[in-house]
Amino acid sequence: MSMGKPKDGDFQIVAAPGTSKPPLPPGAASNAIVEYTPVVFKEEEEDLEVKLRRIIDNVPVRVSNTSGSSAGSGSGDFHQYRQMRRKEQDRLARMEVDYQKRKELAEFNMRREERLKAAEERTAKKRAKRQKKKQRKKEKKVKLNAGEQQQEGSSSDGDSGNDEEAP
Repeated sequence: MSMGKPKDGDFQIVAAPGTSKPPLPPGAASNAIVEYTPVVFKEEEEDLEVKLRRIIDNVPVRVSNTSGSSAGSGSGDFHQYRQMRRKEQDRLARMEVDYQKRKELAEFNMRREERLKAAEERTAKKRAKRQKKKQRKKEKKVKLNAGEQQQEGSSSDGDSGNDEEAP
């Protein structure tokens, strides 16, 4: 019986029961010893199965320089051990360097974001200050124009009012 993972069709080999066979569709007579039934997974089991497939497909299996089954160790085993130990230490050192680079990059990006945010806040504050100053200047100009128009209007109104009273 195959215990491997189900293939794309999700069929599993199951021994056919001797006495209680499921009813066959009309016109389909089967003398098969083995029947194929679809595997029914629960949702959680299906997720685990997908994860397991992904891990098995993507993670390489490396077995190198395995020792033999004889009882003693030969003269070359020390050199193999020393080579494997050096490779493992190099791998760990590379992992540590990679971790430090990622950590420094993350810290740099965090500091950079903080600096950009602070610069944006300063810029926004200065922009608002310029806008206020521009608005006050504009309002002052409008008031001066309105004041001049009132003075011209009142002086012309005053002149015409004086002319009417004098005659």
